[in-house]
Amino acid sequence: MSRPTDLVQGTLDLLILKTIALEPMHGWAIAQRIRLLSQDVLKVQQGSLYPALHKLEHQAFIRSAWDTSDNNRRAKYYSLTRAGEKRLARELESWDRLSTAITMVAKASEL
Repeated sequence: MSRPTDLVQGTLDLLILKTIALEPMHGWAIAQRIRLLSQDVLKVQQGSLYPALHKLEHQAFIRSAWDTSDNNRRAKYYSLTRAGEKRLARELESWDRLSTAITMVAKASEL
C-alpha cells in the first residue's frame, strides 16, 4: 500500500520547478518549502531531490550558481531557465487535467 508521502511518478519535477519559480533556492530550502507548503505531507528526501535537480539541470530546465546561504555557508542555488518556465506551464496544465480526472473517478457515486 502506498503512503501519503509517496509522490505520484513525475510530480517531483513539477514541485521543484514550481518552488524555484518563486525565487532561486538551494536544495535544502527547496525540500523545506515543499514540506511547509504541503503541511508536512510531502517530505522530499535528499536521495530523491538531488538526482532530480541534477537531471533538470542537465535537461536545461534549471541552472545553478554558487552563493552564500543565510547561515553564511556556501550553497548551490537553483533557478528556472526560460525552457524551465515553459516546462512548468506544461506540467501544471497536465497536472490539472490528471488531478481533475482522478477526483471525478474517486468521487463517483456509481460503479
